[in-house]
Amino acid sequence: MTENKAKGIILFNKISSENNLYLKILTDNDEIVSGISFGGSTRKKKNIYQVGFFLNFNIKVKNANFPKNISGELTDPYIYNIFENKYKLHSLLSIVSLLNLSIIEGQKIKGLYQTTNEIINIISIKENWLVEYFLYLLNLLKLIGYEIDFKNKNSFNYLNLDTLQFTNNLSNNAIIFPHDLLKRSTKIDLANVNSFFKLFELILQNHHLNNMNLNIPINYLKFKKLIVEFLSKK
Repeated sequence: MTENKAKGIILFNKISSENNLYLKILTDNDEIVSGISFGGSTRKKKNIYQVGFFLNFNIKVKNANFPKNISGELTDPYIYNIFENKYKLHSLLSIVSLLNLSIIEGQKIKGLYQTTNEIINIISIKENWLVEYFLYLLNLLKLIGYEIDFKNKNSFNYLNLDTLQFTNNLSNNAIIFPHDLLKRSTKIDLANVNSFFKLFELILQNHHLNNMNLNIPINYLKFKKLIVEFLSKK
């Protein structure tokens, strides 16, 4: 039996059998790992194995024919305040659902854990965090292979969704790029937010999720709906 220790964030949980919990985690080694927490769904333990929580994990592997045995203890950052704000909560759920869907288990993506840790800390402690969330989504696209180099491209109005290159030619495969939205000093408006959501979804779906026969996760769409509804009332 081998045994490894890691810090990580829970991306997915599901009761697998009586009192046992199937977990999927992103570790600080930038890997997605899954396994069973035996007794993890009991009243004593289930409150610490919540999606979005950070834990110090102990991962035991008996052999290749058995699932990993995962146990853990809560660690920083402690994000209880996120669960008291519906916008922050849904942003967190959207992030972990995107990671859970977009990254293949065993795949190692350098910097994925650090950037995710940073954005969750920002959401937890800051009042104005929405632009940072959008920047995180662009960074996520970059990490999985679809970089949008938008810096110093303010003179270009459109992004070609096929080539992911900027252009000033409007065409069927081009979309307005919300440069102003990504400036931290600029007021957030509904039109730019809608543009960002649209381009992110089209890129993720067409370039990445279609290859795995998957669709944009529900928790991301719920968060998008909350933000659009909030801005529509302003």
